[in-house]
This record gives sequence, structure tokens and C-alpha cells, in this order.
Amino acid sequence: MRLTKKTYLLGFVAVVLLLACIRWTFPSVAVARSVEAGVRSENTQEADYHTSLLTPRSSLHKKHHKIRSVPNYAVAFPDTNGLQLTAANRWGVTPVANREDAESRKRELVYVGANPYFHVDPLYSSIPYLVPRAAVLLQDIGQAFFDSLYVKGVPLHKIIVTSVLRTQEDVVKLRRRNGNATENSCHLYGTTFDICYNRYKTVENPDGPRRREVRNDTLKWVLSEVLRDLREQDRCYIKYEVKQGCFHMTVR
Repeated sequence: MRLTKKTYLLGFVAVVLLLACIRWTFPSVAVARSVEAGVRSENTQEADYHTSLLTPRSSLHKKHHKIRSVPNYAVAFPDTNGLQLTAANRWGVTPVANREDAESRKRELVYVGANPYFHVDPLYSSIPYLVPRAAVLLQDIGQAFFDSLYVKGVPLHKIIVTSVLRTQEDVVKLRRRNGNATENSCHLYGTTFDICYNRYKTVENPDGPRRREVRNDTLKWVLSEVLRDLREQDRCYIKYEVKQGCFHMTVR
């Protein structure tokens, strides 16, 4: 028997009518199958959710950001001492005579000697005080450096601050040892600090395994990205110091 289009349509209509009659006569059949399908779907979603919670982050194949650095340090950070001095005069305090004078100026200055985001070297020619605006900048640099290391998959390290506020007495002593030291230093105003780029302090977990070694060059590349972004946001002026091995910066 040849199956024509008319015969096919009549058969299809007959099957639909038959299924409709069955559902009308036995409605529990359709309801039961619908509930079973819903429960199966819900259980599958719940299992997937709990699996995702129990899966370690390391196994989720997190893609780390690339380290790009800056093309040229001298070009990226060219801000001269004269330019930084203008900002220092605008935002800073009047020069501090000595350490006793600094102690009496605590309404104008913030202590920056201890912080979870940066390490301050033993200071011989400066003291760990900054104006609040500069203290916030230093805090933001340290925190942004942490964040950048994390997203790039690099073990955490602290930046190291090597010079902060210099008193007039400090400048006189420094000039006796270093004839190139400027008499009207930006460091006199509490707006300026130096961050070395060839040393970093590793953040260790006292109860965990020892951190893997990271080259200073790698950390310098990451730090340069952070500083470039802040400079482009008009947060600071930065000079790349070759002989001193530091980024010399003043808040804006």
C-alpha cells in the first residue's frame, strides 16, 4: 500500500486524538512524568552546585593576567626634581627642622613606619612621616601591587620604602656624605618617598610551605605597571633613579 500525504496526515491526527483521550482518561500519567523530570533536573543542578563548591580554585583553570611592564623606565617615569618640587610646595608642610620638630607636627604628618602592604627599611637619613595625601598614595601603591601580583599568579611581596621625610638637619648631614644631594629636597615637605625596584620583601605563610622564588626583575615589571597607572591618573610624579635604584615620587 502506497503511503500518500493524505493517509499520513489522517494517521497523525488519529494518534494525536488517541493520546488526548488517554491523557483525559488517565491524567495522573502525565503529571507523574512531569514531576519526575522536574525532580531529576533539580537534583542535577544541586549536584553541580555542590561540586563547584568542593572543587579547588586551582583546578578551575584560572587564567592569570600577563605581565607587560613598561617599554622604557626613563620614558615612563621622567618627572624631574623641579616638577616634583612644585607639587611638594603645594601639598607639603613647611620644612621640618629636626626630629624634635617632627614630633611636634603630628597634626600635619602621618606615621608610615608599619603597614601590611609595604615595608620600611631602617632609615638613617629620613624619618617615617608623610602628609596624609602622600600616606594614602603609598598605601594605594602597596595594595595595588598586592592585587596585581595576585591576578598575575605571582607570590605576594611587599614593596620596600627606602626614604621618606627628611628634616633640614638630615639634609645637611646627607650633603656632607653626598655632594649630589640637593639642598632643597622634595623630601623636606612630607610629600615624597622612594621605593626601591631591586629588592622586595617576600610575604611568607608561617604555617604553610615556603614561597617559590621570584626574580626581582619580574616584580619590578609588575610594580612599574602599577606606578604607571597611578601616574596616568594624575596621582603622582615619578622619577626613575638609576644610581639610587629607586622610584622617586611625589604626591599630586
